[in-house]
Amino acid sequence: MDVFNQLLLAMDQYLGGAFWFPYLLLGTGLFFSIYLGLPQLRYFGRAWRVLRADKDSRDAAGDTSHYQALTTALSGTVGTGNIGGVALAIYLGGPAALFWMWATAFFGMTTKFVEVSLAHKYRESTADGTMAGGPMYYMDKGLNMKPVAVLFALATVLSSFGSGSLPQINNIAQAMNSTFGIDTVVTGAVAAVCLALVIIGGIRRIAAFTASVVPAMAVLYLIGAAGVILANLDNILPSLGAVFRDAFTGSAASGGFLGATFAYVFNRGVNRGLYSNEAGQGSAPIAHASARTKEPVSEGLVSLLEPFIDTIVICTITGLVILSSGVWTEKFENRFQRTDTMVVAGAYSDQSEADRQALFQYLSGLEGHGVEPYSGVITVQQGVPRSTGFTVLHARSIAEDIRIYQPANDSGEGALFSGQLHVVDGAVADTDVILEGRSLIHSASLTTEAFARGYFGDYGKIIVAIGLMLFAFSTSVSWSYYGDRAVIYLVGERGVMPYRIVFVIAFFFAAFSDTSLIWNIAMVTVALMTIPNVIALLLMRKEVKAMLNDYIARH
Repeated sequence: MDVFNQLLLAMDQYLGGAFWFPYLLLGTGLFFSIYLGLPQLRYFGRAWRVLRADKDSRDAAGDTSHYQALTTALSGTVGTGNIGGVALAIYLGGPAALFWMWATAFFGMTTKFVEVSLAHKYRESTADGTMAGGPMYYMDKGLNMKPVAVLFALATVLSSFGSGSLPQINNIAQAMNSTFGIDTVVTGAVAAVCLALVIIGGIRRIAAFTASVVPAMAVLYLIGAAGVILANLDNILPSLGAVFRDAFTGSAASGGFLGATFAYVFNRGVNRGLYSNEAGQGSAPIAHASARTKEPVSEGLVSLLEPFIDTIVICTITGLVILSSGVWTEKFENRFQRTDTMVVAGAYSDQSEADRQALFQYLSGLEGHGVEPYSGVITVQQGVPRSTGFTVLHARSIAEDIRIYQPANDSGEGALFSGQLHVVDGAVADTDVILEGRSLIHSASLTTEAFARGYFGDYGKIIVAIGLMLFAFSTSVSWSYYGDRAVIYLVGERGVMPYRIVFVIAFFFAAFSDTSLIWNIAMVTVALMTIPNVIALLLMRKEVKAMLNDYIARH
């Protein structure tokens, strides 16, 4: 598993984590924003009017209304990216990461408009009478690039697991376990059954489900967030100041947070922004292709509201909750994940400016830090390391109060470990021990702690757990649809039911898998969809502009 995780990290460095990826993504949105005359500003009001009127959809072919298509696409984006993804971005890059999530959303509004308009134009009716559309169709029919279309469809199927299934149920299970003590296997089993009951009914049942759940879960989440923001109102302006102040310099060390370079902040802010609103990824066009309308551009206008609602509204609120509460710099008791743990030679303290700087350079991949991975044997007595000359890092922070346990016995209890702990090149080689202690936390756990710092106290954790469950479950529902439309393109309707069965099974097993590994899978699959899609959009730029000009002239 460690080898597989290293492979994923290496792939991410060349794809979504590569220096050019955020420039490609933001550059595409910037280009279309200028090329089309800032449609996200000029037609923002018109987009709301189209959504409310829905008058051009009454006699048109399709499976859903404008509103249902929007909520289906939103349920695919409003999920762990809004709760766990924002927290992960801030944990990795500090406050400045939020700025680049905003930038991704603003320019992503135009990107979303372009891809949805094209997807709706080139959609097809399937053998069962439903609509199928998405980037694979405009790549094939619009650009005559069948191999690229097949590649995109394969990446969509893969991404339906990496983005749409695995991280969602994992975050649900972890939140339910930490909040209510429910075993992750039980959560996975119940959620998998519920998922199967929804997706087996196809797009019409999915659309009805999301149209009801999306507004309710948004209201619940915003009420809980308001309780934290109002309780920490004095910290809002300083938090916003840090977002803008660090945007072009990187974030300085603060508390247990060891700092981040501008390049790291920029890359991870854009990466998390994309994961949140999926602009340019090509997923939402699959949902919007089902809408009943004779005007592809009108559906494109409706879609530009998604990044605004998803990132500029909901992600901003999550970010302000985390920043104003201060939890992003604090260490909490937690179980260490192996993929997030490393041991370095020497004794370091985050109370020392020199040590913080050295570790910051080491974690950022910079030269001149002098930090080396530790290799050797650590003597442990009753769970406590007795040797010296090393420092344990977990979640990009210096771990404290470390305890080491043997695996749990049949009664579910783990005994304190005593003996020799072997470390090779910074990694704990003994696979049969468990490390716990205090360190920074990230993803949904960080957001959960932030929600407890408001007027609702520990009840805030319950709001996050329920909100996360609804957000993430609805995301999985939508992604199952994206995946089955891609399967239809690849092999026809005969492949849909086998795909759904595998999707539900993977959903169950991901409930008790390693969180860091799952996020790494998601980052790679996002890039595999995004890169061919944005290239296709750029190649079809003149067609989109002609479509928009024609639509505006007639309306």
